[in-house]
Amino acid sequence: MKARIKFRKYGVLKFIGHLDVMRYFQKVMRRAEIPIAFTGGFSPHMIMSFASPLGIGLESDGEYLDIELTEPIASNEAVRRMNEVDVEGIEVLSFLQIAEEKRMTGMTILAAADYLVTPKKEILPDAGSAEDKLSPDWKEQFSDFIGQSEIRVMKQTKRSEKEVDLRPLIYDWEFRDDSIFIRTAAGSTENLKPDLVMDTFLKYTGAVSEKADSAETASGTAQALSAQSFTYRRLEMYADTGKDGKKNLVTLESLGGEIH
Repeated sequence: MKARIKFRKYGVLKFIGHLDVMRYFQKVMRRAEIPIAFTGGFSPHMIMSFASPLGIGLESDGEYLDIELTEPIASNEAVRRMNEVDVEGIEVLSFLQIAEEKRMTGMTILAAADYLVTPKKEILPDAGSAEDKLSPDWKEQFSDFIGQSEIRVMKQTKRSEKEVDLRPLIYDWEFRDDSIFIRTAAGSTENLKPDLVMDTFLKYTGAVSEKADSAETASGTAQALSAQSFTYRRLEMYADTGKDGKKNLVTLESLGGEIH
């Protein structure tokens, strides 16, 4: 039997990396006595996989971990046990049975993710005497930026750098007060991180020079605004169940069912 765990990560634990999160859940499985299956061989390890590792410094309300069980355990009981041994900063939200096929793991079917992007207070237009901050009309600028038919940028890959069009990878967006909700492509085939969107936006407005390199930034001669001038919170992750080229995004959680 396979199960999908949804959890949130917040507070100081946003600063721990993916490997630490994996080790953390290995300890939780033992302490909560979750009947998780192990691989065979001389060095057995727990069978678990994360849909998409979360970057250091990001909070999330929708992280997913798939595991394999040796025997059933009721969903509400599993959630209760895990949260009893959790520490502040990680909370298990659901524990659901999923399809047995290997091709249905969260890592394999991930197609999109929601993010909430928020400017840090010191870069908002009313941030006192701060020199490097957003223009008073930054929302209109962002609307114009996202409204382009193409948003071309050089994107770093594992082996090289290539020009890509970001616009088709942005599925939805809206302003939420002083934050930006954005839904982007995610997964192994197409993947767009929100910090690349914001970095490209700042270059579009002229707030950051295309030629400003890391050495200039370190020496203080480049503009202070950067993708790190915003905070990022992942809200949810999706699979695409559409057919014939039509997208139908559904949450990874919705593909599971309660275990009784």
